[in-house]
Amino acid sequence: MDPLGARSQFVEVQNLPTWDQPQGVQDELYSLDNGDVALLNCTAIINTSNETLTDKNPVSDSIHRYSGPELRDELLKLKGCRTGEAKMTEGFNLAARFIIHTVGPKYKAKYRTAAESSLYSCYRNVMQLAKEHAMASVGFCVVSTVKRGYPLEDATHIALRTVRRFLENHGENIETVVFAVSDVEEPVYRKLMPLYYPRSKKEERIGLPLLPADIGNAEGEPVVLERQIRIAEKPGNLEDDSGDDSLESDLGLVGSHAFARMEGDVDKQRKLILQGQMSDAAQQKQHQRNYNRWLCRARAEDLSDIAALKALYQTGVDLCGRTVMVVVGRNIPVTLIDMEKALLYFIHVMDHITVKEYVMVYFHTLTGEHNHLDTDFLKKLYDIVDAKFKKNLRAFYFVHPTFRSKVSTWFFTTFSVSGLKEKVHHIENLQQLFTCILPEQIDIPPFVLEYDSRVSIQCFTKIIQLSIEDKGRYT
Repeated sequence: MDPLGARSQFVEVQNLPTWDQPQGVQDELYSLDNGDVALLNCTAIINTSNETLTDKNPVSDSIHRYSGPELRDELLKLKGCRTGEAKMTEGFNLAARFIIHTVGPKYKAKYRTAAESSLYSCYRNVMQLAKEHAMASVGFCVVSTVKRGYPLEDATHIALRTVRRFLENHGENIETVVFAVSDVEEPVYRKLMPLYYPRSKKEERIGLPLLPADIGNAEGEPVVLERQIRIAEKPGNLEDDSGDDSLESDLGLVGSHAFARMEGDVDKQRKLILQGQMSDAAQQKQHQRNYNRWLCRARAEDLSDIAALKALYQTGVDLCGRTVMVVVGRNIPVTLIDMEKALLYFIHVMDHITVKEYVMVYFHTLTGEHNHLDTDFLKKLYDIVDAKFKKNLRAFYFVHPTFRSKVSTWFFTTFSVSGLKEKVHHIENLQQLFTCILPEQIDIPPFVLEYDSRVSIQCFTKIIQLSIEDKGRYT
């Protein structure tokens, strides 16, 4: 107990800022709990632990320190907790009345889908316990600890959307949810909160294209398309014409494999494609299946090493309101990375962007031989991507091209692919680019800005020298 007259170390949730308050107010008040969920005075706080509920991590250690030795004895009675489940104890010496204990998954890229489902279950089961016990306020820590290896940004997407969906569908009695995060975790939460909890129509509009392709079902649960099975009611009974429409639509969704659709030998179909004997519709189906396989791989693999290169990212919009994607050529060490993983990363990032019109900006600035993408790779990429990639690409701005790159681009767009040549625009300097995309709408690497400034000064100096020489010639 605090000495008489001393300020309590615990923080009242009513004194914390809400998400819709101004940034300055949030910064001032967030420092009170410094990410320590154990200090929150709310109905329940969340403890992230292991299967035996004996994990040693900063969150658990703080909770045990403030709650007292009774908590350890109580946890022994629970006899552990499975991954994805949640169990509840008293708060003992904490300001919080209850502690909800949950076990996050150990992350491995190979079993990413299972990890996503388990982490969703953690947040969902915590919220369910809060609802069942009529809790007014819940304080969350970050369930996926560093020790368990779950990528922070991926885990944050699942946390925010699961809580959002639960509050929408079942949260009529829950008044306050607090996310207590550390200094390392805070920037990620601030970045992603506007996507799931937009504070204005403008913020919602800006965040919409930044949402990942998979945002789960109506409850926020990850959706695995391969596991979805649709069964029509009495599919064999075709005499009742009243249900024809719904029956046909349901039957059309049964099975996605070639065998389920009775399409025959897939190898024969591919042979027909090579011989040019397959119809356009059949070729489009084959291409779509092939792209979907690549997309599934892209979502399953760990591509964090490619993401760390910062060679592909989304920025603002152009003058027509179309999403702008940036490619930084100098950040692609072609000879040092797995280019197939680079292709998978491109598909993973671009799949949800390309559902509507977009433009691409490629900075060729200061690229070397080890940065040049060969024609075979580009052709493979162009052949693999879905039709929406090509249809909705409205412009490709090639910034700071060299003579060699212009020649290569002309040959590639003329002889290797179709429909791209008229979309490519060579941009000699940033001022020319800014006539299409406002400066505040594009995040330009510092070295590009420096190079463009240097070249512009050199050009300006050369123009002045020529002007002086011409003037001297006529005097």
